[in-house]
Amino acid sequence: MNATLRYLTEPLIANNPVTLQILGICSALAVTTTLQTALVMSGALTAVLVLSSATISLMRNHIPNAIRLIVQIVVIATLVVVADELLQAFAFEVSRQLSIFVGLIVTNCLVLGRAEAFATRNPIGPSVLDALGNGLGYSLVLIIVGTIREVLGTGSLLGYTLLLPRAEGGWFEPLSLMQLAPSGFFIIALLIWAIRSVRVEQIEKPQHQLFRSEVEQ
Repeated sequence: MNATLRYLTEPLIANNPVTLQILGICSALAVTTTLQTALVMSGALTAVLVLSSATISLMRNHIPNAIRLIVQIVVIATLVVVADELLQAFAFEVSRQLSIFVGLIVTNCLVLGRAEAFATRNPIGPSVLDALGNGLGYSLVLIIVGTIREVLGTGSLLGYTLLLPRAEGGWFEPLSLMQLAPSGFFIIALLIWAIRSVRVEQIEKPQHQLFRSEVEQ
């Protein structure tokens, strides 16, 4: 595979920021009660991630090392404020559902991590592809979790009824647990388990070893 294309494709599964790097878990748990909020959050984070990586990559040779992190945070915070204002202007109800989590993109370790680890060391082309790939990988997980939680929690998806609830004459009993944060945690855990069952190279090696006593030996 072309080396440049790998920047875009590897973060989808092979090096997914959520399932492998375990980044952005808090927002993944908090904003995935419905697919709509998951999509909006995914779009906002991906846009901030791509624009911040592009900006920092362009500035990388002009930023003194002593204030590198400060400049990165200022760039990211500025873009987050713009994204939050746009959401409040054009999708106010969704913005209310997302609450403070759009503003907390500035503290998302995925955004700052890609800026520091990649954009400060590479030209704008690879930096944008790397940011887009990581944004899409993050979005993929949020979309999967949001879809499962909304369907099992309400029986609907994006406002369309898929499983008719018993209260409306159907057979399905909505699972209220799916609307709580712990359900997102378990779904992500099962997703990680499923991926690592197929891609065994992602399984971490034990950080400790068990020693048998001399008697057992």
